Amino acid sequence: MTGSDSWWNCLGATLLMVGLSLSSPSMADDEFKGPRLRMLDEIATTVTRTQAHTGRQRLSARVIEAMGGVPRHEFVPQELRELAYANRALPIGHGQTISQPYIVALMTELAELQPEDVVLEIGTGSGYQAAVLAMLARQVYTIEIISELGQRAERDLRRLGYSNVQVRIGDGYHGWPEHAPFDAILVTAAPDQIPPPLLEQLRSGGRLIVPVGPAGATQWLKLLRKDEHGTVHEEDVLPVGFVPLTGSH
Repeated sequence: MTGSDSWWNCLGATLLMVGLSLSSPSMADDEFKGPRLRMLDEIATTVTRTQAHTGRQRLSARVIEAMGGVPRHEFVPQELRELAYANRALPIGHGQTISQPYIVALMTELAELQPEDVVLEIGTGSGYQAAVLAMLARQVYTIEIISELGQRAERDLRRLGYSNVQVRIGDGYHGWPEHAPFDAILVTAAPDQIPPPLLEQLRSGGRLIVPVGPAGATQWLKLLRKDEHGTVHEEDVLPVGFVPLTGSH
């Protein structure tokens, strides 16, 4: 049995376990069923290849379920729908991108979300990452600084039934203090340094996942955990390339 065959068998068992059989609406409603399964296969392969960096050998069943259940083709421009399930970032306008599925899956895995968690996302973009988070958490708050993108994402999320996502147009550097503290915060654009307001809005035991570094130079995806004493523990997870975090900071 090849490594790929082994993965497909494991994937099939996992999909059955989490209720993502090929007859379910999320997996069988259109011509994207095959590409979506291949996307999951490519994500799993990339997780294995990057294990030395990340320390993660596989994704949890809940994250696989979320990645398989969100229709990524609904969050990309119409002219790019044929590429929606390729394991690559795609442009969505205004110099922004929808992140590579592997990166979305990895950041979601690092967040370690539980069903009652409240999550903040900085950088709504297309709304795809927010939709994945919404499959796993009780409430998602997401901030987008580009009003056209934020409004489009809000319409798409509402149209697709993600009722536990609230979108705000604004500067995400400062977080969303009215709804803090958060169990997890994900930042989908790279600041030069970790924004202090986000650490302040993180609950004890919470996780902050953020790429840090200037555009065009080495950036690191970081995982920060705040313990019960308020001490923050930082881990470099993976070298990455994100668009810069913009705003008044």
